[in-house]
Amino acid sequence: MTTNSPDPGARNAPPAAPEPALSRIRWVGFDVDGVMTDGGIILAADGTESKRFNSRDGHSLKLLARAGIRMAIITGRRSRVVELRAREVGIESLHQAAHDKLEVYLKILEEEGLAPEETAFAGDDMVDLPIMIRCGYAMAPADAAPEVLSRAHYVARSKGGRGAVRDMAEHLLRGKGLWEGLVGGYLRKDPS
Repeated sequence: MTTNSPDPGARNAPPAAPEPALSRIRWVGFDVDGVMTDGGIILAADGTESKRFNSRDGHSLKLLARAGIRMAIITGRRSRVVELRAREVGIESLHQAAHDKLEVYLKILEEEGLAPEETAFAGDDMVDLPIMIRCGYAMAPADAAPEVLSRAHYVARSKGGRGAVRDMAEHLLRGKGLWEGLVGGYLRKDPS
């Protein structure tokens, strides 16, 4: 997949004006490990699991929701930590232990009445490719697998768990012409 610009470095540049491909996006799906986190999984001896999430990533998910974009998490693992994070950032559509992510994605399309070109997906590894090659807009963190990077419409400036979701959300919102309005909402707040 290619970007709208012949310059490969343009993959990381925010769109200057609304882009047709991005203007159609109504739904965004995210993998967790390697996208929302750095891919590390900390397992304690008692079986409890820890993951590190980025606070700016979390805020950007709330901005996507504020802009009316529906979101889902589709992940191959099951984790209580992911349930807590999804609830915290307002993602209600959570699909864990999704061993066939494409099957989950296709079911979501059917249930929500979405066309593939109305969807975006953020993934980092080969298991994400079946969705990424079918959705309208594929995104990846900077440290995704080479096979994923070569098929992404947009590659974030940041690595997974280190601001990649923020980069992707800002890119989508700029491409839809919504970023400045969302930022302006913070600038208009009364400082007193």
